[in-house]
Amino acid sequence: MSKKEKNNKLMEDIISLCKRRGFIYQGSEIYGGLAGTWDYGPLGVAFKNNIKNLWWKKFVTDREDVYGVDAAILMNQNVWKATGHVGNFSDPLAECTKCKKRFREDQIEISNKDGFKHCPSCDGLLGPTKQFNMLFKTSVGAIESEESISYLRPETAQGMFVNYKNIIDSFHPKLPFGMAQIGKAFRNEIAPKDFIFRTREFEQMEIEYLIDPRKDWQVTFEHFRKEMIDFTKEVGLKSEHVSEHEIGDADRAFYSKRTIDFEFEFPFGTSELYGLAYRTDYDLGRHEKSSGIELKYLDEETKEKFTPHCIEPSFGVDRTVLAVLSDAYTEDELGGEKRIYLKFVPAVAPVKVAVFPLLKNKPQLIEKAQEVYKNLKKEFGNVMFDDNGNIGKRYRRQDEIGTPFCITIDFDTVEKDNSVTVRDRDTGKQERVEIAKLSEFLKKKLV
Repeated sequence: MSKKEKNNKLMEDIISLCKRRGFIYQGSEIYGGLAGTWDYGPLGVAFKNNIKNLWWKKFVTDREDVYGVDAAILMNQNVWKATGHVGNFSDPLAECTKCKKRFREDQIEISNKDGFKHCPSCDGLLGPTKQFNMLFKTSVGAIESEESISYLRPETAQGMFVNYKNIIDSFHPKLPFGMAQIGKAFRNEIAPKDFIFRTREFEQMEIEYLIDPRKDWQVTFEHFRKEMIDFTKEVGLKSEHVSEHEIGDADRAFYSKRTIDFEFEFPFGTSELYGLAYRTDYDLGRHEKSSGIELKYLDEETKEKFTPHCIEPSFGVDRTVLAVLSDAYTEDELGGEKRIYLKFVPAVAPVKVAVFPLLKNKPQLIEKAQEVYKNLKKEFGNVMFDDNGNIGKRYRRQDEIGTPFCITIDFDTVEKDNSVTVRDRDTGKQERVEIAKLSEFLKKKLV
């Protein structure tokens, strides 16, 4: 099997596991689906929330200079006119002259045989390129008119920039300081693809960190570059699969002085995971000009007024989910049998601990297992009780959803030593632990 075939199989296996175990489902599946949309199931929600909580803790709660914001998805249309999204937020579209399917022209390679671009579906020639605006347009209120137009936001950033003055007025922060937001964004992608990598509805985790333009921006830029690398490790990504790509002048957004893409080696190829950009004063400057509201910062010491510059660390939630799944998906052999398991770091695992009674038809085992389960759930939250099937099947089921530890209550527990068997997901190693010491034991392991 070639490397490409192996990677294609890995992607298919991940998608299959996600559906089978309740991580991610096709959106509107009973109606045939809707391209570019996916629904997160119970385990997927828990997994994704763990990632978001880690991010929020690292970049907001544990810092003193970042303020959380949760801005509206629908905004005044003038926000998007000011930033250029209404006029220029577009991708190059090309239509096949034969089958009439549409593609992003810049993602199609030129054919070696004739020097033209061909349709990936039917090999027909692609027609002329047009610019396709990706904003989702809607109307607000009972009467449709030019004034009622709004858009589903294509990014979370502008919700923070338009709240800059509110943060200044409410909290009087000194530069440098940041605003952070986790939220949905929407882009009418020409060709959504690669599972949850490129979709029409997705979630972002972004910071707009404002700095004094009179000082060296590169110090702050380097600080966040290191923090972003640290975050990839905290969620369990392998260092060898993460790389940095410096965006050149020709490819960088016109308002950015420097941009780094953090790329990940996905099964379908290496592609962008996160971005770090020095956006200068573009956004605040545009909003000040368009709204007529002064958005300058007053330096209380020098009495100078100036527009702060912005450094933006941007993270894709769904792309992080896919990257972590890709690195965690593992096939090995344990006890002479092949198995599949998700090698999550404990911090992102949707279930931290699973509790089993050895047999489901023995009341004394069920009662004790329920007692252990309820106590652990109070302390660790994401704990699962499972008495379905034999013990081997339960282990395999928990391995597939990435549960770090399984606890079995057996007859020795209730008749002899009040201890339980704790099994490690990665090694399959089992050890006896007294119930009285179980919580402390798990705390050390789940750090």
